[in-house]
Amino acid sequence: MTGVRKPEWIRYKTPGGQGYLNVKRCVGELNLHTICTEAKCPNAGDCFSNNTATFLIMGNKCTRDCLYCAVQKSSPEPPDYGEPERIAEAVSRLGLKYAVITSVTRDDLSDGGASLFAETSSCIKRRVPECGVELLVPDFRGYHIDSLDIIKESNPDVLNHNIETVEKIFPVLRPSGSYNHSLALIKYASETGFIVKSGLMIGFGETIGDIKDTMKNLYNSGCSMLTVGQYLSPGKNHYEVKKYYHPEEFEEIRLIGEDMGFKKIQSAPNVRSSYHAALLSETYKIYEKA
Repeated sequence: MTGVRKPEWIRYKTPGGQGYLNVKRCVGELNLHTICTEAKCPNAGDCFSNNTATFLIMGNKCTRDCLYCAVQKSSPEPPDYGEPERIAEAVSRLGLKYAVITSVTRDDLSDGGASLFAETSSCIKRRVPECGVELLVPDFRGYHIDSLDIIKESNPDVLNHNIETVEKIFPVLRPSGSYNHSLALIKYASETGFIVKSGLMIGFGETIGDIKDTMKNLYNSGCSMLTVGQYLSPGKNHYEVKKYYHPEEFEEIRLIGEDMGFKKIQSAPNVRSSYHAALLSETYKIYEKA
């Protein structure tokens, strides 16, 4: 996989405990998917143990094949239009106060799946009105304006779109995507009134200058919350890790982000886009009220 040895500060919680079992049972009984499992997220044990998960809608097969991602590339099944109600049921059963919904990329659907994001958000808000909803969306290639307009009707609390990597490495890792298109989506979302969040992984061979430039691009596009975490290669057929950043370097990146003007930024080796999302959102709201 890589000649770079994993350092001692890269440690994750072993899955187990009642909370972990509760989430696994609920997801299985309702025939749902989580990105935690499908993408082999190293934080799954921690999140599941705390009775939280990021739900994956529209199946577990993606129309794209990004070099950093463990989700299977294949021809997806037709959308399951009963899924939004089942996710709302899962949110209710687990007693969630904050739900994160993401999806595989569905280039085969005319709206990229926007209507299903909107329906899922609406179902959760009807079933569990006190629950916050964060939608982590793909780039809706070619139709992001129409897709975001559809989603806006469901009034999610946060709209998240991950840039994932810096500009110079983006075409290598995401050949079917576009760095500038992702920035345009974020800009339109911000102008439309969404609270906008994005995520960046590092360790692909970028420089600190590259990281700063991408952070500035995101901020100037209207992104107000940012997560920065260490890339971990999910398998031998994926892009290898070029560097493991020290926790002190992540702290420096966090301070850079604060100086730029981000209202909330998480930057640490184990940070992922949805990790402790409720806490990030809540502290953002506290900031806004200050």
